Amino acid sequence: MRLSRLLLPLFAMAFAAQAAAAPNVVTSIKPIDDLVRAVMDGVGEPVRLIPPGSSPHTYALKPSERLAAETADVLFWIGPEVETSLVKVSKSLRPSARIITLTEMPDIDLLPARKGGDWERKPRGDAHGHAHASSLDGHLWLSPANASMIVRAANATLSAADPANAERYAANAEKTIRRLAALNAELRDKLAPVQDKPFIVFHDAYQYFEHSYGLHAVGSILVNPEAMAGAKRVSEMRAKIKALGATCVFSEPQFEPKLVQTLIEGANARAGVLDPLGANLPSGLEGYESLLRNLSENLGGCLAATP
Repeated sequence: MRLSRLLLPLFAMAFAAQAAAAPNVVTSIKPIDDLVRAVMDGVGEPVRLIPPGSSPHTYALKPSERLAAETADVLFWIGPEVETSLVKVSKSLRPSARIITLTEMPDIDLLPARKGGDWERKPRGDAHGHAHASSLDGHLWLSPANASMIVRAANATLSAADPANAERYAANAEKTIRRLAALNAELRDKLAPVQDKPFIVFHDAYQYFEHSYGLHAVGSILVNPEAMAGAKRVSEMRAKIKALGATCVFSEPQFEPKLVQTLIEGANARAGVLDPLGANLPSGLEGYESLLRNLSENLGGCLAATP
């Protein structure tokens, strides 16, 4: 008993030393943070730089957030296409820091940005055929296949930065990938009945989700996500809703839903809500799973409720 009492503090000190040795990891937005956090479970927690609900395109880092980024051992971000506030920060990290730019990963499925907010149906299976690319679509986290690649990258990067916890990272990554595969199969079954129903989104954030499940988005209300639609754009979209028989028109939580109600007035379409970031969801893998399930339920529910 006496020996056990002496050893317990030593074990506690050893555990604390191991925890203290965990790398200082920072992430950009919540969905990426959720996936990295799942890999780090039981070892440490990443620091998310951009608060949920804030636009990664326009958010200005606070001094404390900038300091956290600049002193990081590892940074996970999508790239300049999404987190514009991190472009300068990513260049000012310590030389020893590992910077994981997801748009530069060879195994990530990347899609070109669609132009103009009006898209026509193209043959399924052509990942790039429905876009005239002028830039990259950075909303890559809404693909479960890409999410698995992010988890693999997190496992490899963290294991290299922190070999003492490599087995834990690997086990967490394996468990997370299994759950993502199950989620993908679940959503594929749920969304199969509504693949042919046309719908319109608020801004072009869902292309990766559409591509994953063969969904048929025909346009977006906003051409530029940072600029509200004018009278001409509203008129064009109202005409498109009627001409193509769009089943649903979706707003987003941070935008005024009255615009969508104006668009569907006199049309045989329903209003719905989609959230590409999951601002109010839990952190970690549960939050990422809820993000995709909510998209599936809100899309599928609205599309299935119309003829």
